[in-house]
Amino acid sequence: MFNLDSITNKFRLSYLVFTVFLCATFISIFLYAETRMEQELVKARLLQQLQLSQEQHGEQSIYKADPGITIYQYLAAPESLRNLATDTVQEIKVTVDNQGRASETNLHFFTYRQNQHAYILTYLEDKEMVMENYPVLAIFEHLEDIFADALRVAVILSLLIAAIFSHLSAKQITKPLLDLKRAVETEHQNLTELTHLPSEVGVLARAIDEQNNKLAEYLKREQLFTGDVSHELRTPLTIILGASEVLASQLAEDSYLSEFTNRISNTAKETSEIISALLLLSRNPEQLDAPPTSINSIANSEVTRLQYLLKYKPVTCTVVADQDYIAEVRPELLKMALGNLIKNAFQYTDEGEVIVTIDNKKITVTDTGLGIPESMMPLLYKRFKRLDHNSKQPAEGSLVEEHTSSNVEGTGLGLSIVQRIMTHMGWQLSHQDHKTGGSTFIIYYK
Repeated sequence: MFNLDSITNKFRLSYLVFTVFLCATFISIFLYAETRMEQELVKARLLQQLQLSQEQHGEQSIYKADPGITIYQYLAAPESLRNLATDTVQEIKVTVDNQGRASETNLHFFTYRQNQHAYILTYLEDKEMVMENYPVLAIFEHLEDIFADALRVAVILSLLIAAIFSHLSAKQITKPLLDLKRAVETEHQNLTELTHLPSEVGVLARAIDEQNNKLAEYLKREQLFTGDVSHELRTPLTIILGASEVLASQLAEDSYLSEFTNRISNTAKETSEIISALLLLSRNPEQLDAPPTSINSIANSEVTRLQYLLKYKPVTCTVVADQDYIAEVRPELLKMALGNLIKNAFQYTDEGEVIVTIDNKKITVTDTGLGIPESMMPLLYKRFKRLDHNSKQPAEGSLVEEHTSSNVEGTGLGLSIVQRIMTHMGWQLSHQDHKTGGSTFIIYYK
């Protein structure tokens, strides 16, 4: 299929269009020259016959000259000719009776004024009569046929040559672009060779190479930052975790402070897991191993971990699965993605239930909250986008989900992180609203 988006095909088409235009120009010039020459020859012949007829027969209303030539005084000419005739030789198709057979031929005619008289001179074209009575016109018509045949051959050859030349030249013109494409596809191994070219391709190669260097430096800085932050945070987290355990061991079993030491310990562990997951997100997906991971175990673990969010709410949570489903994925990433969705459902559901459903294709988290306004849907996965509870309008720093509970804290990063994890793993995340209230987030996993 001919694809006009291809630069090569655009070059080929431009050559062919140019050739067609050039051929059409030459054909138009040829037809115009041929018509003018024929008109002048016919006019000269008829004026010569008018002069000879006047010398031989004097003034008459109609002259019959050589075969096919008839000269009328203007008023004696047929009305159809008087309506059409001008001082320029014209040509029309007429039907004549040739020995009992009707045939079409060309009738040439024009008006001519001489002194006080006006004439209409006509010439009925007939090749046999022309050859016998007007050899100059006969030679012209013979040459006309030769030139017409030559013109047809020239047009065909021009189109053929244009097709071959456009095919070869388009390859040569687009070769540097294809080299640039291959250099970019092969991780820029040959891009340096193209940057020295003086052509536009060299300019483009230098721009791509410069941009690649900037991106490489930016990625390196981001990886170093992520690694440095994770390294520096692990030490204080370990200290916090150890201190909470020491503090817990010194409290009485029924002490009300045990709840706070558990919160400190659990938060430190969660933060450590988050750091591990963020480190995995900073790596290429191809470099990550994907061990078989139980989705059911992750879901139940997250529901249990986040159960404290439902402590003072009339909300129940159920994990529905008819068997243990396995996915090849890093457990840290699945835990972070699923944990964010369950946490959002717990935080923004004031009453009712939250259901986590697992099957062989998808993981569904459904809640009975107020849902997400239609105006917020374009910003659903944007970073740092939250909804101001009072105005119901998007604002910087207002969380997408914060239209159900005005006292919910957040940074507006949860759904953005989930979407990033889905992209990283090659999975898909979708959202559905319910008319009766609430939202459903669906993870389609592999």
